[in-house]
Amino acid sequence: MLIRIALFIVAGTLAACSTPKNTSTPAGFSGDWAEFKRLAKRNGTQVSLPPFETTPQASLDAVGAAIAAADKRLDAIGTIKPSEATFDNTLGAIDDLAFDLSLVANRTYMLKETSENAEHRAQATEAIKRFDEWAVGLDYREDVYRVIKAYADSKPKLSGEAKRLLEQTLRDYRRAGLHLAKAERDEVEQLRKQLSAATTEFRTNITNAKKELKFTAAQLEGVPGSFLEQVKTGDDEYTLQANVTFHYLNVMRSAKPEATRKRFSGERKRLAREQNIPLLKTVLQLRATIAAKLGYKTWADYRCEVKMAGNGTTAREFLMNLKSGLEPKWQAELAQFNTLKRRETGDPDATLKMWDAFYYMNLLKKEKYSVDTEQLRVFFPYEQTLHGMFRVYERIFGLKIVASTAPYKWHEQVTLHLVYDAATGNPLGALYLDMFPRDGKYNHFAMFPLISGKRLPDGTYQRPTVALICNFPTPGKDTPSLLSHDNVETLFHEFGHALHGILTQTRFTRFAGTSVPRDFVEAPSQMLENWIWDKTVLDSFAADYRDPSKKIPEAVLAKLKEAKKATVARHYRGQLSYGLVDLTLHSLTEEEAKIVEPVALSNQITEAVYLKPQENTSFVGYFGHLMGYDAGYYGYAWADSISADMATVFENAPERYFDATAGQRLRREIYEVGDSRDVSESIEKFLGRPRSLKPFLQDLGILDE
Repeated sequence: MLIRIALFIVAGTLAACSTPKNTSTPAGFSGDWAEFKRLAKRNGTQVSLPPFETTPQASLDAVGAAIAAADKRLDAIGTIKPSEATFDNTLGAIDDLAFDLSLVANRTYMLKETSENAEHRAQATEAIKRFDEWAVGLDYREDVYRVIKAYADSKPKLSGEAKRLLEQTLRDYRRAGLHLAKAERDEVEQLRKQLSAATTEFRTNITNAKKELKFTAAQLEGVPGSFLEQVKTGDDEYTLQANVTFHYLNVMRSAKPEATRKRFSGERKRLAREQNIPLLKTVLQLRATIAAKLGYKTWADYRCEVKMAGNGTTAREFLMNLKSGLEPKWQAELAQFNTLKRRETGDPDATLKMWDAFYYMNLLKKEKYSVDTEQLRVFFPYEQTLHGMFRVYERIFGLKIVASTAPYKWHEQVTLHLVYDAATGNPLGALYLDMFPRDGKYNHFAMFPLISGKRLPDGTYQRPTVALICNFPTPGKDTPSLLSHDNVETLFHEFGHALHGILTQTRFTRFAGTSVPRDFVEAPSQMLENWIWDKTVLDSFAADYRDPSKKIPEAVLAKLKEAKKATVARHYRGQLSYGLVDLTLHSLTEEEAKIVEPVALSNQITEAVYLKPQENTSFVGYFGHLMGYDAGYYGYAWADSISADMATVFENAPERYFDATAGQRLRREIYEVGDSRDVSESIEKFLGRPRSLKPFLQDLGILDE
């Protein structure tokens, strides 16, 4: 696609969720937005905040105006004489156009996922559908293509980013089918427009899906009391939401009655199925047909061509090899889970079911490793943890992060933070945080790019603005939001994506920040998850909020690490089941896609790789990664193999996870360059050597250390 819009690679309490109390500003680093802008201008850069539309009609109008303005600019490009085509008036002009469009599309997309106003979310969805359909048509503007092709045929002497931009633009035209006869090309265009509308609708159905479930105290035996306080709605009534992730995890990990776990799991895995299963069939058929018409064997091959894997077969082989390597450990873990269930239920024939996995994994950690993850929450109050993470990343990446006051917020819980380079004092970018769940909001965890980094036509550099949209536990009546160790891992991970976006230095918006291959984009963030397993790092911020002198004991952390390794096969077999479902659904031929039953096929794969799916459920209808990460879920495990290798740079550094030299290398060789060069080159420059799978296999217990 010629123009790529960067979209996300989840009363009484509001005071606890608003701008953090710890807003002291380091000397020389102002939290004042106006001063931040002035300083940026003095340094030849520009910082901006999105002018968010505040009404449903305004979002529709903004997208309409952006499209109309873009069409005029494209018309001008299309009239350039071949002899007058230059880099600046062709490829440069299109990158400028892409940047301007992204300003509108990115904020509209985020409002679609976060606005409190249901009508605004609905109209923003319509606006995004319109934009996506228009963007597909852009690939088929023959007038623009002819000019770019004429420029390419002139054999310009380009290097670096400019050369890469030309190569990838020509590749995009080929992948759009510009080599086809016009009738075939027109058909592909129409199919892609239908696909775009269907995928947007699928995502929207997930965001809108909700299911309220009521339980008694007895039915929620084992669930933490601090959580039950938040959901109590009667004398013996507790109302939970199947669509809220932290509600789901609290029940699945802690509810002792199997019937409760089974009910909650079933309701969550039936969310959106009535609308989305028929849509999924349509999407799979469209994708298979488009791939065939473009000359690819499968949609997986089409999608993987531009990733590190290169094709669907390589991605599938990676997952299957990992599945085989984990088989002995998975069977050993499964035997332990079965033993626990038989003892607890008194049934000598009981076996682990899909709705049991989190519960018995948690029980195993408590009993065998003396780890009660719920007891660790007191060490991770949200504000304390957030600012602790800021200090960690400031130290290793040479940054200063200060709280600011947002001129406009789409919700009162949203906070704004400004990021500076600590050595020079130069502004680097801005960060919004929207961290707690609410009705109608995107229900997972993601970084949303809002304003991309780019060298502007006037020579100034546009610094990025991004947003983290998360769903951490809400504060209780008398307690702050208390994060689990898993939540903290997620926070460190997602903030890694934010840094990837903010620290970019690329010339073109196309290559900025996280615009890297999808099977690499998770690697830097997954590497940063290692930080919250290190005692020195944790001691820098993790303390019992009731008694700050109390830290997490070394013995507890050691047991936590043991427990993680003891259940690593369960984690990865679950991930592999998702990855193989995704790849299999997208490895169908055109004929196979016409007759496939996605629920039956996905259930068959899940049972073979992990556990038998619950009857009368259809998790693929709620599997949002099938849209946007399609034929790409394997990338999580693929990126894990890279992140484990990258982490060795810090593990072997003099100051380990606080090593600023290693941090600057990560910033310079990975974050700043984005996709402006091949990521394999970036990885090797960061490592200082060729890549190795050895650290990853050692982490999994497949290879001895």
